[in-house]
Amino acid sequence: MDVILKYFENLSPNQQEQFSKLKNLYKEWNSKINVISRKDIDELYIKHVLHALGIAKVQPFNANSSILDIGTGGGFPGIPLAILYPETQFYLVDSIGKKIKVVQAVADTLGLDNVTAEHIRAEKVKNEFDFIVSRAVTQMDDFVKWTKGKVKKSNKHELKNGILYLKGGDLTTELKNFPKATTFDLCDYFSEGFFETKKVVHLPLKYKPKFK
Repeated sequence: MDVILKYFENLSPNQQEQFSKLKNLYKEWNSKINVISRKDIDELYIKHVLHALGIAKVQPFNANSSILDIGTGGGFPGIPLAILYPETQFYLVDSIGKKIKVVQAVADTLGLDNVTAEHIRAEKVKNEFDFIVSRAVTQMDDFVKWTKGKVKKSNKHELKNGILYLKGGDLTTELKNFPKATTFDLCDYFSEGFFETKKVVHLPLKYKPKFK
């Protein structure tokens, strides 16, 4: 928990309490439904919570904006971001129903009324959002196809509406079809060794892929 306060020092008492509850909540649920690698559970705050909040360092979310988290798994990056931005609406989806059961239970326990969780495939989502976030669920080529028609046209953030994608390693080949993509190194924001190769990729709505 201290590592969250290290980088996000202006949290309200309620937000601090919500973040502090995450470890025991995920330990309890992980014993029933495996949504986080068992070797990672003891490093939840660095490898999952702080990693998710890397998106907030790249682009803070405004009140009354809407965010879609595709392939949320156990609720990452959506749950930590929803704690950080209580006036922003988050829609967390996953194609695996038991994972959404965990997400809903965590959101309910924390009192996150800005979170909607649904067992649905990304392609079936009908609404439009300011940003679509995710954590390395697939290659960018495929992910972009899932997001078609789901991004609002009007911008109200510093970065243009589009995708904010948590990825790691060398992305040169993966992003070659997306010249409009910008990568942000998380090691510029967080000093922990885990973030040395971690990135946030921003792909604006009006990307021009080289393929059709």
